[in-house]
Amino acid sequence: MEYNKIIAVTGLPGLYELLSSKSDGAIVRSLDDKSTKFVSSRIHNFSHLESIEIYTVRDNVNLVDILKAMEDSKEKLPDEKDGSGLKSYFTKVFPDLDFERVYSSDLKKMVKWYSVLKNNNVEIKLSEPAEEDADEQPEEKADVAVEKPAKKKAEKKEEPAPVAEKPKKAEPAEKPKAKAKEKEEEPKAKKPVKKAAAEKKAAPAAEKPKKAAKKKS
Repeated sequence: MEYNKIIAVTGLPGLYELLSSKSDGAIVRSLDDKSTKFVSSRIHNFSHLESIEIYTVRDNVNLVDILKAMEDSKEKLPDEKDGSGLKSYFTKVFPDLDFERVYSSDLKKMVKWYSVLKNNNVEIKLSEPAEEDADEQPEEKADVAVEKPAKKKAEKKEEPAPVAEKPKKAEPAEKPKAKAKEKEEEPKAKKPVKKAAAEKKAAPAAEKPKKAAKKKS
């Protein structure tokens, strides 16, 4: 039995081996009575022992560190119901524990879990296969990440076609220029007409002096 498959289930005593996971829960086997049952994730929460951390006066440590210290210690396990005995035991086994945030119920739980693991011959250590899998996963994700940019580049190369059509819209812009020239030329064509009319008006003005000269004679 591997340590990385051992879980704690909220609302249920003891420890369990995770046999299989489902979308709505998991099938587990009790390490106490070996019974197998389905546990709904809607009612219970699951905690892998590998993911549990314990408060210390320094940085948090993994539960494995506490359990290993208990395994290496020659101190006798205390009675789970003896609160002062539990604190005295862990003060000797792992003095860096932050006893202000690690309560007596937590100390009791660690003693009980340790006993269950030893009775089931579970080796207390972080599993190496889990670390190897974690190393392999980033490589697969990297391959996918390389493929995505390639698809985006291909799509961008097809887009310049509509951009090339934009210069065609400049042709209508030339027509107004032609109209503008026509408008400018029209007034020029009308100028000679105005000059001719002015000349006609000037002609009779020249004739009037002649008539006035005849009357004086």
